[in-house]
Amino acid sequence: MTADHILGVPTSLPAVNIDTVYKSFGLLNVLRGVSMAVREGEVACLIGPSGSGKSTLLRCVNHLEKIDAGLISVHGRLIGYQERNGRLHEMHDRDVAKQRRGIGMVFQRFNLFPHKTALENIVEAPTQVLGMAKEAAVAEAREQLAKVGLSDKANSYPSQLSGGQQQRVAIARALAMRPSLMLFDEPTSALDPELVGDVLAVMRELAESGMTMIVVTHEMGFARDVGDTVAFMDGGVIVEHGDARQVISEPEHARTRAFLAKVR
Repeated sequence: MTADHILGVPTSLPAVNIDTVYKSFGLLNVLRGVSMAVREGEVACLIGPSGSGKSTLLRCVNHLEKIDAGLISVHGRLIGYQERNGRLHEMHDRDVAKQRRGIGMVFQRFNLFPHKTALENIVEAPTQVLGMAKEAAVAEAREQLAKVGLSDKANSYPSQLSGGQQQRVAIARALAMRPSLMLFDEPTSALDPELVGDVLAVMRELAESGMTMIVVTHEMGFARDVGDTVAFMDGGVIVEHGDARQVISEPEHARTRAFLAKVR
């Protein structure tokens, strides 16, 4: 299912366009005029210190956080707002939920239903949200489990899975909705070091398949080798943004160099 089928617009537009976005929590200015565009099929990585606004920006892309100013569009459609008579009006929660169907998100924590098996966790959204027939949803779920290397864990409960396996189920669950865009919020940060590789391998395969991805990560090797672009954020702004290998290996900004010197 293509992005233009999901969202009803041409794919010649940027997959994601973030235009001068501001977001505050009380007196704390978390995003201060952030702008960036993500092309169709691009893997865009957001790096930077904790508190720099990376995760907040990601959550704004699918309107889990409401922006204070600016615009965010996915394939040309404003996210969370409609324009009427030259003014923006916030959409009803029901309509925002429909927009999110085409945007998959994987969080730091796996958020699986503990009382459902891996297969049942994946089947839930396609049947309840998309209205997919149970048989078709089960077939899709098994296909996605195979893609993340967990065909043999279909009947396992989250408590019977390692953290890395749970995160791979969470990825499969997001993919079962057939999104046009995938958002990853530090998907390996809660994992033991020896489990990180399996999750990154799944993400690498997803990137190679042409999925458009925005990834908040502390894995600099992944950002350099899999990312097309890297944006370094600090203090709620994008300090440096460009080709992934260029930014990671030869950053131009002193603040970027100082950060990378500590995390490599």
